[in-house]
Amino acid sequence: MRRPGSARRRAEGDDMASESGKMHFRRMDEGTDADFAVLARVHEENVRNLPDLLIGFLTNLQADAAYPVDRLQHSLQAATRALRDGRDEEYVVCALLHDIGESLGPFNHGEVIGAVLRPFVSDANRWMLEHHPVFQVYFYGHHLNIDENAREQYRGSPHFDRTAEFCALYDEVSFDAGYASEPMATFEPMVRRVLHKDWTPPR
Repeated sequence: MRRPGSARRRAEGDDMASESGKMHFRRMDEGTDADFAVLARVHEENVRNLPDLLIGFLTNLQADAAYPVDRLQHSLQAATRALRDGRDEEYVVCALLHDIGESLGPFNHGEVIGAVLRPFVSDANRWMLEHHPVFQVYFYGHHLNIDENAREQYRGSPHFDRTAEFCALYDEVSFDAGYASEPMATFEPMVRRVLHKDWTPPR
């Protein structure tokens, strides 16, 4: 039930939101149609800005210098290898962005990028992104006394072979300081195309 005076406040709020381009509510259930039109525009702008945000995160990965190549170069190298193998554009973008969650999610970086890209990529590619960290352990687990065959728990998944192949062909090999990768400019239009989507409210 609407509280007394709410209709008047909504009408005033519509005028304020229309004039300022800013939402004017103290609590969401007092918001007006105009307020939530502004909210929709904010989210639409966030979707439009997402490619730039992710590319910026990638650029920031240059700071990680402990690996043979920094994570930006690792990402460019993985994407370049996928591109040169003729992989489709969505797959190449996944290769480019697969480690973008390393700093934000040191325990679950695959889930981080999988969640970000879920609305934009296939279930197969999303699953590959989410699970690639445990599949990557296959190549180094014995050095850290952890189970290098931990990926076997997912053997029944229809995406098991896809993820194992991604790690073998594009992830674990892409630490080669002598490899000539494509520049970011090659991939930026692909990122924009793959992430082009109209915003819709959560369901």
